[in-house]
Amino acid sequence: MSEDALVNTSAVEWPDPDSAHFAVRRMQIKLHRWAGEDSSRRFGDLFNLVYDPAFLVNAWERVASNVGARTSGIDGVTVARVETRIGVERFLGHIRDSLKSGAFEPVEVRQVMIPKGSGKLRKLGIPTVADRVVQASLKAVLEPIFEADFLPCSYGFRPNRRAHDAISEIHFLASNPRNYQWVLEADIKSCFDEIDHTALVGRLRARIKDKRMCALVKAFLKSGVMTTFGEVEDTWTGTPQGGILSPLLANIALSALDEHFDRQWQETMSTCKRRATRKKKGLGNWRIVRFADDFVLMVSGDRRHAEALREEVAGVLAPLGMRLAPEKTRVVHIDEGFDFLGFNIRRQRKRGTQKHYIYTKPSKKAIQSIKDKVKEKVNRSTLHLDLGELLISLNRMLRGWANYFRYGVSKQVFHAIDHHAWHRVAKWIHHKHSRLRWQDLRRRFCRPGTWTIAHNGVEFTGTSSVKVTRYRYRGSKIPTPWTPKPGAVTIGG
Repeated sequence: MSEDALVNTSAVEWPDPDSAHFAVRRMQIKLHRWAGEDSSRRFGDLFNLVYDPAFLVNAWERVASNVGARTSGIDGVTVARVETRIGVERFLGHIRDSLKSGAFEPVEVRQVMIPKGSGKLRKLGIPTVADRVVQASLKAVLEPIFEADFLPCSYGFRPNRRAHDAISEIHFLASNPRNYQWVLEADIKSCFDEIDHTALVGRLRARIKDKRMCALVKAFLKSGVMTTFGEVEDTWTGTPQGGILSPLLANIALSALDEHFDRQWQETMSTCKRRATRKKKGLGNWRIVRFADDFVLMVSGDRRHAEALREEVAGVLAPLGMRLAPEKTRVVHIDEGFDFLGFNIRRQRKRGTQKHYIYTKPSKKAIQSIKDKVKEKVNRSTLHLDLGELLISLNRMLRGWANYFRYGVSKQVFHAIDHHAWHRVAKWIHHKHSRLRWQDLRRRFCRPGTWTIAHNGVEFTGTSSVKVTRYRYRGSKIPTPWTPKPGAVTIGG
């Protein structure tokens, strides 16, 4: 968006961020309640909310506080530039006017390539700041409506839900007395790149009858990509990773998978008696646990029941334009273990007993990943840093990793990673001060009488500073941000 284009904007009274937040929250509570009360209701006249001053201010606050605020789209405009050279109200005023008049059109996303853990590259699409604001406002309107429909088995990119809820659900299903011991570990091939636009917009229209809303979503899907070579490519399928709206759109599409298996559950497996009857007839029972495009089917039965579900999943995904990756989709027994969201989940015999329990630990891939990051941070290329600076940065990284994995059997792994990191730091100090003997290094860079590395009041604390604890299983009753608390007064309207 050029600065010249921002001259004429209509006078609008813009609320302060706090007032905007509460106004948006009040409207979201209403939308969520209306959607929950009537599952067949189709919402009209929503487009005016997208350009409502409160929604735009709230969207701006979200975009400006995001970690990607310093990045720009194809127009080169960053959040800082809007704040210092253009003016936030002027910028939002132009967006509001263009939305209101129907002149707003999203532009191509700027494509960047980031490395994946496998060594391959992942495509990210970075929208312009203006497009990000509109996407954030659009999401604020759509999310409370679709959250009323999304099922408890889905955990990814949803408010108040996290990866640990999905892990604890798997732990619950695999443990006694439920014993869902066979697992179809599924992987969707290039999910975000291959979602069929027609199927996605069709699912959107099941709830949204406002044609301008649907047209705006479709415009974002079709906005195109500016490649790293400066070429413009049309986007006929998929929703670009990197957009604020993309995770919600992916969940709208993939909820078809949740609904398919939930329908089976409600019709044939929802009671103990039904499950027992199926078991007597040689049939299996199963449940799906999904985190965005990563999901597993937990099966009570035998291998053939789990294997049969592979084709069933493929059949549900096909109309959505998606397919399973054969090389990454497999059936395993819980005793073999499998990796999910960075954890390895496996049933093992508890040491000193004959009892078997489900254990969740950091996966080998996750452990190797953090070791590689330690190696990258602590090597000869960083010898110019002060030891205190290095320790602060290293501790922050290890603590962040450990905070994710502390809800598992992780104590031994934490010690092993700290041992590895300590030796890397000790080697780094030796290279930096190669003329000093080890005794001198210990006296100068370790806490007196210990081997704890410390410098200028900063100690190496590593992952062991994070306490390992059990994650509380929350079941299917995880409230949304718009669910009234018991005893709270609901907002009328």
